[in-house]
Amino acid sequence: MAIDLVCFRTVDKKTAKEKTVHEGITYYFCSKNCRVEFEASPENYISGDDGDDLVPA
Repeated sequence: MAIDLVCFRTVDKKTAKEKTVHEGITYYFCSKNCRVEFEASPENYISGDDGDDLVPA
């Protein structure tokens, strides 16, 4: 499982329809809207780690 960094929903990596690769890391999203928002400004969503320990604020 993965966390959508835009909306913090849980996403199944095996069935996710929306994903993108940024700096060699694959990120998974619940929707096209979340993927597009992430791709527009990934620096707003990446904390500098791999995201495995991210939890909603």
